[in-house]
Amino acid sequence: MQIRIETLRMPPKSTNSVLVSVGNECVIFDAWGKVSDWDNALNNRGYNLRAIYATHGHSDHISAAPGLAEKYNVPWYLNHKDLEIVLPGNSYLGYFDIPEIPDDYKKPLDLSDGEIEIFPGLPVKVIEYPGHSKGCVVFYFYQQGILIVGDLIFQESFGRYDYPGGDGDELFTSITSMYNKNFPDDTIVIHGHGNDTTIKWLKENNKYFKQHRDLPSED
Repeated sequence: MQIRIETLRMPPKSTNSVLVSVGNECVIFDAWGKVSDWDNALNNRGYNLRAIYATHGHSDHISAAPGLAEKYNVPWYLNHKDLEIVLPGNSYLGYFDIPEIPDDYKKPLDLSDGEIEIFPGLPVKVIEYPGHSKGCVVFYFYQQGILIVGDLIFQESFGRYDYPGGDGDELFTSITSMYNKNFPDDTIVIHGHGNDTTIKWLKENNKYFKQHRDLPSED
């Protein structure tokens, strides 16, 4: 299967959204920005939208998700522990002149630990790593060697835990768990903000990507 993975920085250019396509079918991870800008991006590429997935519920990662899901009549997915932070994030959207998510927004389907199939024959592992928010997850394309981590960890730092739903102890436990997961060194890591890295790069350059607690390693 030939897949295409693009990292898009929709205006205002702050969050990394990921567009994954097979042929003319696509899914979006972390749909930040305006529905109208996503309309243009999808139309310009001739893509049909199948679904939307979110690493977590902060508004800079889901602002367009409910609107796109409703307009295109497709599901969107979010860990339900983050439902409580969807609407409070509207104050952040107003700062960027992005339409607020309405009270009666199309609700997401739950996303939790396990394996999903985003296209027929394209499996992705969903791993819960709370801390930046209660419902943070990462997406591991193990056949392609790609890991979408949202705001768990960045090129040289880690996700904040002073936002709604954040917890510092949980965050560093999750970072330890990710470190101990023993992802292959050449795995490409797509962060929620900033440049892509690899697992090897993080091991060698990010001082926070290490074992913070005495937890057993995972295979």
